[in-house]
Amino acid sequence: MEDEGSAGADNIVTEFATYEDFLDSQITSLDLYYLEDEELARQLVELGYRGSGEVLKREEFEARKAAAEASRLLKRSQQKTLSSWGKTFKSPLLTALAQREEGNRSGKLTTIIFIRDKNSRKQEISGYIDYAHRLKTEDFETYFGGKKRLLPRSTDLSFYNWETQTATSNPTPNYQVIAENASGLLFKNKRDRKIVNVDPKATSPGDNSTRTQIDCENYIQVVIYDHITRRKT
Repeated sequence: MEDEGSAGADNIVTEFATYEDFLDSQITSLDLYYLEDEELARQLVELGYRGSGEVLKREEFEARKAAAEASRLLKRSQQKTLSSWGKTFKSPLLTALAQREEGNRSGKLTTIIFIRDKNSRKQEISGYIDYAHRLKTEDFETYFGGKKRLLPRSTDLSFYNWETQTATSNPTPNYQVIAENASGLLFKNKRDRKIVNVDPKATSPGDNSTRTQIDCENYIQVVIYDHITRRKT
């Protein structure tokens, strides 16, 4: 019953622009005929003596109105901020990236994407991409809109061209690259200093990290490493 009452109040604040509009909706022509005073009729409705609908105090109406507006602005902000907002995808990779976009933009998550495929010259390339960093430095509308394919670059965390034997590694605002290591390539998160181990033979990618294989028809191999960031308290 309480949920029904709450839902009814929410419908009221959505339907009426002001509290006075709500009060007026409860006043009948007969009320005005006998009372001969619109303000008095509003007061009686507010006190619950008149009106056929739900009694809603001014403070509650205004509080719910403010909450509804805040929710509307939040949704509008998300629509502007998230490149994947409102889109549906056939690509498993784009679906996975859309699911992780908000977390990477907010800093709750720092995802590393491993991609192995061929570039426009048909050369096989592979690399590790700092998703959060790319989101900040590039317009992902082109990827989520299907206009462009996500591929590693020489400016990403790690890049290798199998034909030219070109290899590069670069630190990002989120990760430090540890290349000279017996365990292979490692990435150290700069915020919590945790290590992400991308060795597929490793039993675990590390503390607060998960490894997810993404099967995509249009890529040779895709693996996503999600690292949940935990700040020091």
